[in-house]
Amino acid sequence: MSADHDDSNPVAYRYDSTLAATIEHRWQRRWKEDGTFNAPNPVGDLAGEDVWRRDKYFIMDMFPYPSGAGLHVGHPLGYIATDVIGRHQRMSGKNVLHALGYDAFGLPAEQFAVQTGAHPRKTTEENIVTMRRQLSRLGLAHDERRSFATIDPEFIRWTQWIFLQIFNSWYDADAGRARPIAELEAEFASGQRPTPSGKAWDEHDEGERREVLATYRLAYIDETPVNWCPGLGTVLANEEVTPEGRSERGNFPVYTRNLRQWNMRITAYSDRLIDDLDRVEWPDRVKAMQRNWIGRSHGARIRFDVASGVSFDVFTTRQDTLFGATFAVLSPEHDLVDTIVPDAWPSGTKDAWRGGYENPREAVAAYRAEAAAKTDAERQDERRAKTGVFTGAFATNPVTEQQIPVFVADYVLMGYGTGAIMAVPGQDERDWSFAEKYDLPIVRTVQPPADFDGTAYTGEGVVINSSRGDLSIDGLPI
Repeated sequence: MSADHDDSNPVAYRYDSTLAATIEHRWQRRWKEDGTFNAPNPVGDLAGEDVWRRDKYFIMDMFPYPSGAGLHVGHPLGYIATDVIGRHQRMSGKNVLHALGYDAFGLPAEQFAVQTGAHPRKTTEENIVTMRRQLSRLGLAHDERRSFATIDPEFIRWTQWIFLQIFNSWYDADAGRARPIAELEAEFASGQRPTPSGKAWDEHDEGERREVLATYRLAYIDETPVNWCPGLGTVLANEEVTPEGRSERGNFPVYTRNLRQWNMRITAYSDRLIDDLDRVEWPDRVKAMQRNWIGRSHGARIRFDVASGVSFDVFTTRQDTLFGATFAVLSPEHDLVDTIVPDAWPSGTKDAWRGGYENPREAVAAYRAEAAAKTDAERQDERRAKTGVFTGAFATNPVTEQQIPVFVADYVLMGYGTGAIMAVPGQDERDWSFAEKYDLPIVRTVQPPADFDGTAYTGEGVVINSSRGDLSIDGLPI
């Protein structure tokens, strides 16, 4: 025992918060100086160890928003969990790269700048410094050399490069992969691939060629329904809108609006997305969520003619029920609505279809405004009464050749399928409710059991009421 040890003062050696903080600071300084959490690049020989031979393990934490005044308790809640995994893998001998970035763009940074009156770059960069200090104080094993923010010019440069690769690519379903758009153009030019119009490629002018290629590019511009919040002056994700149809930040009203914006043509490679889920080591419940989100369905696209040269497609998994389609419904955002709505109601239009308006244009405009104030979740709520309005137009059922009315209704979403449905009330509960409300015909195409005492029948049975002339599928089993 040293001569200056004071046995009469045990408090000086008590392990308390001050001593704990001192030890923590000392080790964290040591870790930083030694680069303990820096993942070595797997090249060559490092400290006598061939890093190439070590298994590699990569962890990327969810990027925090550097807005507000630092971390909140939700950040370490997730980061500590990934830190435990990273440390375990590192102690198991793996070369672990645990990275973190800062999602510096977006609504949180914008709103914080509005509230403080400071330039968003200044407040963002200051808060990144604060968050890095707080993360280090927690002792998390991030490789700070590989930390970046989404406002860094070098990061933006590579995101722009990635976008250009996507824009200049198309998905070749036969090859099962993306290919350069230049190769598609060469196939059109050589005649190896027929053009959509059937004309030779050199018979298209420059604008027509550009439009054809745009229908194949994986990144394209289109009018897409979004959650528009005038109070915040920006578009919101579905997760940022409350069930009451208001913004999570500020409690401002949110409306559905069509906005010209960039889109990704993920539907072109949706089969690849689903099939490749079998190759990733994710929990089954996460894979199920992804499959449901992608939403692969097997069915057919059926075209309904409205007038000469005007038509719309519907996607259905029940082509067998086409004889029971007694009306059609378009999403309020469907771009065909403006084209097919006439100036006056057709003769014989039922009062229930008019919605109390003098002409169909007024009725559709008013209904669209009403639908725009609802969120997708509200519109899909099965408990809510179905509403809609007649467009004043009729479409031809391609198998019965009967004229069926075309409605606009908010329970049809533009982001699902084609934004249009053929309504078969005999086999769909929503269509049944709509048909009853608006006095529309109901034709069953599947024979319910004798003891069935309900409305729409969605079970198996024998096909009925499905014949016209020589065309008939009556009697076939479903």
